[in-house]
Amino acid sequence: MLKFVRNKLVSVQRKDRDNLLVHGILDDDIYSLELRVSVRISDLEILAIQGKWNRWTTPECPRAIRFLQQAVGYHIEDEGFSRKIHKTVGRKACRHHANLLIECCDAANQAAMLARWEDEKAKNESLTLEQFVKNDLKDGPEPAPVSAIINQQRPLQKDQDAYDTVEKNVSGGMIIDLHAHTCPASPCSSVPVDRLIEEAKGIGLDGICLTDHNYAWESDLVEDLRQKHGFLVLRGNEITTDQGHMLVFGLDKPIKGIIRLEDLREDALKEDGFIIVPHPFRGFLTFGVGRLGLTPEKAMERPLFKWVDAVEVMNGKVTEKENRFASKVAAGLGLPVTGGSDAHAIGEVGVYATRFSEVIKDEGGLIKALQNGSYAPIAFRKEPF
Repeated sequence: MLKFVRNKLVSVQRKDRDNLLVHGILDDDIYSLELRVSVRISDLEILAIQGKWNRWTTPECPRAIRFLQQAVGYHIEDEGFSRKIHKTVGRKACRHHANLLIECCDAANQAAMLARWEDEKAKNESLTLEQFVKNDLKDGPEPAPVSAIINQQRPLQKDQDAYDTVEKNVSGGMIIDLHAHTCPASPCSSVPVDRLIEEAKGIGLDGICLTDHNYAWESDLVEDLRQKHGFLVLRGNEITTDQGHMLVFGLDKPIKGIIRLEDLREDALKEDGFIIVPHPFRGFLTFGVGRLGLTPEKAMERPLFKWVDAVEVMNGKVTEKENRFASKVAAGLGLPVTGGSDAHAIGEVGVYATRFSEVIKDEGGLIKALQNGSYAPIAFRKEPF
């Protein structure tokens, strides 16, 4: 039996009023590396980077250290920040250092926000973090009207820069990543919501749906995000049930813990909601279909398929084999199919998405489009970083 363990730890220290020191460690059975990153709070500029290899595989690995210095002077909140890191560090030298550096910067971004809140709270003791975050969102650039957002979505194929990472055969339609996670709403994600939206916009998606685990985003906060970024941001929820995770759209009811899928279905029906089962065979095929005796026909008999409206057959966090198997099962059942990145890191956004044939302007439009069934999953981003 193969065993592989990976540990990743990022910690942030406030050195003084305007400086953070971030320490990141990635350690697994193959690689071990560390980073120390200094970041200025006021403008989120990277002031210094120290890299270190503790364990590597080839003589080429150590050369990554010098490429880290190219990121000094970058500003974390700049548009396309993560792509610049992948380009200067990941592609020229080492993907592991690039990913760890981005994780460190994500943590610094969150810590800087908390530091700003602490400073403001010193002036106003009653200021809560939630109030501060809402005000911080409203301090963004002049919002674009939603109608303008929608009107800009048709000619995406003319924006060559936006399509650098998009498959050449993708054209037309409205492309939305239906499955993405943010931190801290999803503790397993490393992506702050603003970074997630900026990345989705930067790579040419038409919209993104926030589907954090058992977390119901407030509608007014999502509207603020939409206006701030001039981008279509939608709400969903990935709810844990007795038969696995379920993506639910149109259900405002907060749900904690594990719920029976049958009960979730009843709640969703009351709200005219929509349920997609994501990654229905994650981990099922690890040892091969033959050894488990699982065939598409047998898989179709799983009770969960009686309670869902669609099946996610392109998920960015499972194997191609598991996605293909899900596709066969969905086809056999005659259920609609979707795609979503299941992004938990910035470079995973848009790996898979869903292309709709109609314009979607809001959450109601999304649910109506899902119910109409005129959509298909697509591989959108060429490759995750």
